[in-house]
Amino acid sequence: MATKNIELVAAPKTPHFVGDGFRVHNFIPSGYHLEMERMSPFIMLDYNSKYNFPPSEIPKGVGVHPHRGFETVTIAYKGKVAHHDSAGGGGIIGEGDVQWMTAASGVLHKEYHEEEFSKTGGEFQMVQLWVNLPAKDKMSTPKYQAITNAQMGRYELADNAGFIEVIAGNYNDVKGPASTFTPVHMQNAKLNEGGKATFSFPGNYNTALLVIEGSIKVNEDEVVPTDHFVLFENQGEEFSIEALENAIVLVLSGDPINEPIFPHGPFVMNTREEIIQAIDDFNNGKFGYLAD
Repeated sequence: MATKNIELVAAPKTPHFVGDGFRVHNFIPSGYHLEMERMSPFIMLDYNSKYNFPPSEIPKGVGVHPHRGFETVTIAYKGKVAHHDSAGGGGIIGEGDVQWMTAASGVLHKEYHEEEFSKTGGEFQMVQLWVNLPAKDKMSTPKYQAITNAQMGRYELADNAGFIEVIAGNYNDVKGPASTFTPVHMQNAKLNEGGKATFSFPGNYNTALLVIEGSIKVNEDEVVPTDHFVLFENQGEEFSIEALENAIVLVLSGDPINEPIFPHGPFVMNTREEIIQAIDDFNNGKFGYLAD
């Protein structure tokens, strides 16, 4: 197999707050040529790098807001977050868990620090991704997948190198539990110091890494530090990562949805007319009801 080479390594930009509960570095879309079209089906990535929140009696987070046309995926590395939406989805995810909300035709949702975590405070570290939907599925029925860490696929690497957690897609025939509308691979490589793992995805897939913990070497020559993002070229299939210290790496690869993308705030559709319709539907209460 041909090697999949690195196109760019992006350092984290200055963080900003989403609501008062998520201090994030934005990688997709960004000024690093990581536009929605370039990274499809991954059209947004906000990374709350490790941050210590002080105790708070009132949970911090983001209040009620709408979405249509895509899915939100939240991966918890540290801390706990509670989610509720107008389609009846909701729950609490803690360290190692994932919530996968398909907004599709439209939902209202809110996300806050879980109540007990809020009261004690502590380290908080999460990734939120927006995964686009193809035009034929944008107006499908909303749904919610609560994925615990225990439900994820797990592939043990040889020589005490560590293991691969599979959220979606597969790694060496170990499958992840997430249901997806288009081919998506989403994995956590949890490697011990010196541990190596090899990955293989179709050459045309948009493929990237985010170093959550530690530092790594990619393809035996490129050193990538913590909190940095790696974008691969759209050719070649195989790449390797080696942990220079104990490391956690989010691995993303997906089949591009080659359709027009028309984003506007919390809506991502294919045309301007569909955005206008989404705003009208939201204003007319068609996204349901959710209390603050």
